[in-house]
Amino acid sequence: MDQLALLFVLLLGALISVPVGDRFGLPAPVLMTLLGIVLAVLDFVPNVDIPPELILPILLPPLLYAAVRRTSWRQFAANKRPIFLLAVALVFVTTLSVAAVAHTIVPGLPIAAAVALGALVAPPDPVAATAVAGQLGLPRRLVSILEGEGLFNDVTAIVLYHVAVAAAVSGSFTPGEAALELVLSAVVAVAVGLVLGWGANKLMDLLGDATLQIGLTVLVPYASYVLAEELHGSGVLAVLTTALFLAEYGTDADDVMTRLAGHTFWDIVDTLVTGVAFGLIGLELHNAIRTASGRWGEMLGWAGVIVAVVVFVRLAWLLPATWLTKRMHAKRDYDEEIPVGWRETVIMWWSGMRGVASVALALAIPLETESGAGFPDRDEIIFIAFGVIMATLVLQGLTLPWLVKRLGVTADSEREKEFEKSLAVRAAKAAKQRLKEIESAEELPEELSEQMQRRAFEIGVRIYPEMGDEERREARRRLKRMRRIQGEMLSAARHEVLAARSEPGADPEVVDRVLRHLDVRSLR
Repeated sequence: MDQLALLFVLLLGALISVPVGDRFGLPAPVLMTLLGIVLAVLDFVPNVDIPPELILPILLPPLLYAAVRRTSWRQFAANKRPIFLLAVALVFVTTLSVAAVAHTIVPGLPIAAAVALGALVAPPDPVAATAVAGQLGLPRRLVSILEGEGLFNDVTAIVLYHVAVAAAVSGSFTPGEAALELVLSAVVAVAVGLVLGWGANKLMDLLGDATLQIGLTVLVPYASYVLAEELHGSGVLAVLTTALFLAEYGTDADDVMTRLAGHTFWDIVDTLVTGVAFGLIGLELHNAIRTASGRWGEMLGWAGVIVAVVVFVRLAWLLPATWLTKRMHAKRDYDEEIPVGWRETVIMWWSGMRGVASVALALAIPLETESGAGFPDRDEIIFIAFGVIMATLVLQGLTLPWLVKRLGVTADSEREKEFEKSLAVRAAKAAKQRLKEIESAEELPEELSEQMQRRAFEIGVRIYPEMGDEERREARRRLKRMRRIQGEMLSAARHEVLAARSEPGADPEVVDRVLRHLDVRSLR
């Protein structure tokens, strides 16, 4: 098996892991990691030959962009306190705790190298957290916080990592310069993200075509990441800023085709890239195994201690942080999504899985320092990092569904239904208001006006079928029957158009264009 065949195996596994995970109630990223581990121990499977410095630039931009599309800037702003406590403060605390313990238990491990280890194991993986949380039907407030934490904690951890590695390589470290670098990195990243987001938004209008616009959304995250890194900013924060800008300002309510096609496209990208990323985590296990040759007992002991520190610090931090957030929340005039009760806090604690970023940072540790000597305890750092990744990702990922079920933490479906109903009512009222404006400007026949009134009501019913009172049940039944008949009519039309594709002299492009119009009409 060569590298290309291995890539196809991972892509196929990414697709199959989704229905298998749904069938057995297991997270697809964890299943892909297990697949990678199985492949790693097979003799005929080659070692992954990807330069470590390319793992983050290749995998993170599309994963981050796909994740941001599911949220909004206003959601982040509303939850800035809990997100800050988790994404920034907790990363600092975990980094320092791991560094202190590692420096103590690993003989000769310098402080700078210990901080690098702490930084690379500190951030829970944004992809694993959102994929697992979304699949388990957790309350929306928990998913929002986990998404916010996962998307922003890499920014803090990666900057800390680079500062620590630079100190270990050069042999010097200045706290003031490190703090300044952290601030400048964030400022540069936000500036790059905003500029590229604004430029991409303008270019979207110029391109016009849905295919070209979606193609641009593939390029923009990579451009944002690379440009920010070239300017010594945070590539992760730049991608987040660009994606949030486009999500906020780059959406045209009437651009139906781009929205439908873009949603489908990014769902496919998210599934495939996530699967490959977590498959690579399992495949890279051979690096950790190779470093432990002849020292299994000692290095497993160190890894076990660091795993305990990482897991314990998250719990020890979450308990007071949740209490503090609740105290602040009590004084707020608007809802802030926070964990409710100890059960949700426990779920948040156990959702702190490490993944793609930690693997990439561990493998990217330089081989040598500026003096030409080997990077201090590089093999030990890589082994401990993989121990943390495997323990948190596999152990916590496999047991999280059981824990969620055991504690009875589920989404507030009634609240979601009420919100959906309110949106349906607002949509129907907006349609009726616009109809009144049209009637005041144009003279509509009475029959057409009545028909449009029914259509305005049907807009709300299509969104929320239970909307309306008892008198409208018949209207809903009539609408359901009409939609069934219309669906059969459109199906017949699609079959006829598709059959024309095989006829002599038929232009496939024209057939596909007509078929696309019918497909869009079928979704309305």
